[in-house]
Formats: sequence, C-alpha cells, structure tokens
Amino acid sequence: MDEITIREAQKMVDDWIKTYGVRYFSELTNMAVLTEEVGELARIMARKYGDQSFKEGEKHDLGDEMADVLWVLMCLANQTGVDLTEALNNNIEKKTSRDKNRHKNNKKLTS
Repeated sequence: MDEITIREAQKMVDDWIKTYGVRYFSELTNMAVLTEEVGELARIMARKYGDQSFKEGEKHDLGDEMADVLWVLMCLANQTGVDLTEALNNNIEKKTSRDKNRHKNNKKLTS
C-alpha cells in the first residue's frame, strides 16, 4: 500500500465504517474502546521494554496494537468533526512556540 496522509486515513476509516461497520459505535463506546486499545498497547510495552514477560501464546504485535489505537482515534475524530491533520499541525505549532527552548535547557535531557 502506498503512503497515505492522515486526512486520507480518516476518510478510509470512515469509508470502511460505512461499508462494513454499519455505523460508528457511540462516542462514549469508542472512548472506552480507545482506552482498552491503549491498555493492550501498554501491556506489550510493559513486557517488551519493561520488567514483565510475555505469557505463553500471548499476542505481541506492537504495530498492530498501535494501529488499533490510531483506528479508534480516527473514528472518534470523524464522529466529532475533528480534522486530525489540522489538529496535529496546530498542536505542533503550539508545542514549538511554547517549548522551543524548554527541552534544550532541561539538564535532565542534556546531561
């Protein structure tokens, strides 16, 4: 598959929901599902990079779990009218103006 933009990905999710998913789950349900997916991602991170070990037969596809998080986030964005491309651009601008020197001057990061 070719590279896609965030906006294209949001449309792909929307098209999939309308074609195969019947309709979006409610916003509150999707928020709960997002929390669940982040938990599954956290479980893999704790086992792969933390002190826990994988259980026998336990699924540990990091990329798939990240994609699940992204999928549900895009569902929520579509449902609530958020253009994630615009939101991310605005967020990067905000962080840049607010933090452009903050991290460079953080001795915890530079020592």
